[in-house]
Amino acid sequence: MPSNTSAPPGKKTAKKKGRRARLILVLLVLALVAGIGFGGYWGVSTVRASFPQTTGEIRLDNLSADVEVKRDANGVPQIYADNETDLFRAQGYVQAQDRFYEMDVRRHVTAGRLSEMFGESQVDTDAFLRTLGWRRVAQEEYDKVLSPETKKYLKAYAEGVNAYLKDRAPKDVSVEYAALALTNDYAIEPWTPVDSVAWLKAMAWDLRGNMQDEIDRSLMTSRLSAKQIKQLYPEYPYALHQPIVDKGAVGDDGKFDPKADATEGDGTTTGDTPGTGPGGSSGSSGSSGGVSSQLGALSEVLDTVPALLGPNGNGIGSNSWVVAGKYTTSGKPLLANDPHLAPQLPSLWYQMGLHCRSVSETCRYDVAGYTFSGMPGVIIGHNDKIAWGLTNLGADVTDLYLEKIGPDGYLVDGKVKPFTSREETIKVAGGTDRKITVRSTGHGPLVSDRSSELEKVGQKAPVGNAAPDRGTGYGVSLQWTALQPGHSMDAIFAIDRAKDFTTFRAAAKNFEVPSQNLIYADAEGNIGYQSPGKIPQRATGDGTLPAPGWDSKYRWKGYIPFEKLPYEYNPERGYIVTANQAVIDQKTYPDLLTKDWGYGSRSQRINDLIESKIKDGGKISPDDMRTMQTDNRSEIATLLNPLLLKIDIADPQVREAQKLLEGWDYTQDPDSAAAAYFNAVWRNVLKLAFGNKLPKELRAEGDCISVRPADATGPVDEQNRLVRECGQRDPDSAQPDGGDRWYEVVRPLLKQEKNEWWTTPGNRLDPATETRDQLLARAMKDARWELTAKLGKDVSTWSWGRLHQLTLKNQTLGTAGPDVVQKLLNRGPWNLGGGEAAVDATGWNAAGGYEVIWVPSMRMVVNVGDWDKSRWVNLTGASGHAFHSNYTDQTDTWAKGELYDWAYGKAAVDAAAKDTLTLKP
Repeated sequence: MPSNTSAPPGKKTAKKKGRRARLILVLLVLALVAGIGFGGYWGVSTVRASFPQTTGEIRLDNLSADVEVKRDANGVPQIYADNETDLFRAQGYVQAQDRFYEMDVRRHVTAGRLSEMFGESQVDTDAFLRTLGWRRVAQEEYDKVLSPETKKYLKAYAEGVNAYLKDRAPKDVSVEYAALALTNDYAIEPWTPVDSVAWLKAMAWDLRGNMQDEIDRSLMTSRLSAKQIKQLYPEYPYALHQPIVDKGAVGDDGKFDPKADATEGDGTTTGDTPGTGPGGSSGSSGSSGGVSSQLGALSEVLDTVPALLGPNGNGIGSNSWVVAGKYTTSGKPLLANDPHLAPQLPSLWYQMGLHCRSVSETCRYDVAGYTFSGMPGVIIGHNDKIAWGLTNLGADVTDLYLEKIGPDGYLVDGKVKPFTSREETIKVAGGTDRKITVRSTGHGPLVSDRSSELEKVGQKAPVGNAAPDRGTGYGVSLQWTALQPGHSMDAIFAIDRAKDFTTFRAAAKNFEVPSQNLIYADAEGNIGYQSPGKIPQRATGDGTLPAPGWDSKYRWKGYIPFEKLPYEYNPERGYIVTANQAVIDQKTYPDLLTKDWGYGSRSQRINDLIESKIKDGGKISPDDMRTMQTDNRSEIATLLNPLLLKIDIADPQVREAQKLLEGWDYTQDPDSAAAAYFNAVWRNVLKLAFGNKLPKELRAEGDCISVRPADATGPVDEQNRLVRECGQRDPDSAQPDGGDRWYEVVRPLLKQEKNEWWTTPGNRLDPATETRDQLLARAMKDARWELTAKLGKDVSTWSWGRLHQLTLKNQTLGTAGPDVVQKLLNRGPWNLGGGEAAVDATGWNAAGGYEVIWVPSMRMVVNVGDWDKSRWVNLTGASGHAFHSNYTDQTDTWAKGELYDWAYGKAAVDAAAKDTLTLKP
């Protein structure tokens, strides 16, 4: 089953047992198919039947002329055609050859149809996805919004996919279908253009901004005061971490001027004080009843949605930067990009080149880079004139609304409005069809309908006196920019053929969802940045907490005009860095982009590395760019480690571990014992100081502590005794996750020997702590014994890589079942360096453990203008076929931080080609 899925509250145990039983059956069948135990020649032939033909000739319907597909040793295809429709038709065919099973699973995710492939266990996930309605919005985009040209390309791509599927039995498409065929009568459907459009909705979902923070702040009110919550969400540290754009302002004409000087106090952003709930009440009023129950359950429902890009809310992001030619050894710009996403097998990215044999007005594409299987065009890369990269901007594009609902509708300004409703039928493989009703308010779908827990209403909510009578309680609706039809697919093709910064910005105007930082360089030597996206303007409120849906003052009044969004072109400093930090100082910018930026540890480290290279006339080489991508220095270690070394440790075994930190340079190499111990200490500091004080809805599953009931008052006694309370959050998204927000939480506290956060209750093994040093000493002790259990008693054998491992898992049939089958489908583990908020961002969640949960999903360094000297690598390989030589052939190179040559020009492609396939009409 797709990863990161679970049943909603109240159904989890039964669902998991049923899902596991079905998985074991399917995987045992797969073992037979692969020839484990018996199956012999039949198993081998079944596996190889789906491998693509990469040489010779193939006849393809609807082609108007021959198309060549040249593949290098890594199986990366470069396609050459005479016209645009043939080019995208061939792209569909080739991607289906390598990745159709992945494409098929993705389209079932985006359409809420996983139950048709995997049965009963996916009904609740499908119900939530149907409620969001990604596929419906994609259909509306295709029918009413996208340009005729874009629709022509999408149709051509679909024709190519279907040409590959024609007359092929499912088992000849991918080995996974051979397994499904023995437990399910599933049949492959033809590909449609809307299947491609819908994928952008999944991309937008996992890059949606601060929705999880909005939920978490509300849930915290059951345990923490408004002041404490504000401390856990500190302001962005502009004095320490430079924003992307360091100057510029919106002029009287309403347009952003990158050369203007920003003035403190220009900002006119609206919004409640952090910690203030709907209606203006203090968040400390408590939400342990209705809203806490609803939002806690909603958070669990969000965990059931397959995290196709990565665990949202854990610092998902990316690095990109561009350096002007005056500071490079080539004399032309150098551009680097490495998006940080969930590790997947096969990788989310697919490397490809799309070339018109003769570039002209009728055939305009000569582009190469990274795309998604199932989508035409190239998402990140370069053409013959420009290069570009993406990182997540993190704009706040979602709002949750509390809705006063009744049998006839929902309340707005004292009047009842009717719901917009529709019925959906979920087909279930091997089971009975399910019907659901999807209700929407004027804000969006009523997501609280998708869980029995969300229907329960408590007696308390963080709302002011002006709130309507609770009655049977509040529902929760979601307003999100991606649920409105947009032009992002148009933007992808326009960027692919852009020739200069003017045409690039014109294309970026349509890149509405998800909102991304776009960096730019061209062969003429120019560099630039643009922040695009459909970003809401709120009439009232700041989007940090659920808003009162019954009050129209909290509506979205429009979107920030594109002309008003920050951009840069050839800035004086000579380089641009985007790594999910603040775009611009929000105090000087007149519209609210978000209050939940990444906190800038990675971006500032990249800025510092660039500055250290170019000072005194130094130049940056392409290899310097690659080395920067693999920088693994820990910023929190620079703050915390000096204090740890001053702690007087009496226990000789803890002291032995403490000595590992002496002389440590804060790098997190795979073989570093110091990095292993420090990160374990950091994890335990967070648990003791913060994690144990958070409500169960935020803590990781299996994290059980004794606490006072949330509504307790007075001293502990027989009537008000401690209760055992266990965490409920998926470990990948639990708090405190240890990312750079927590660096900024801890930074000021480290200067205070006494603070309420340093206090912890004692137990039979450890006394209570009241000071910073007492808590740090306890964390060092706990870390020593945690690593003893995990890595052994001898500290000389410890290493960060043994703790911090990456296992690549097939995202459906490789996530559970017998070990022998997982070994067939999955690969790894790899012992990795890097870490949370490092430039080499091999992310882990401190609340959940040390396992790598998101990674630089690819890396590229573009040598602008001298394109054949560019370099790249993918996380896995070009092929999605489990036993193909290109399944994970790039992973060792990726893990070592190395890159492959990236052939682009015809001569270089020909020289690198190992196989040539001709597609003929």
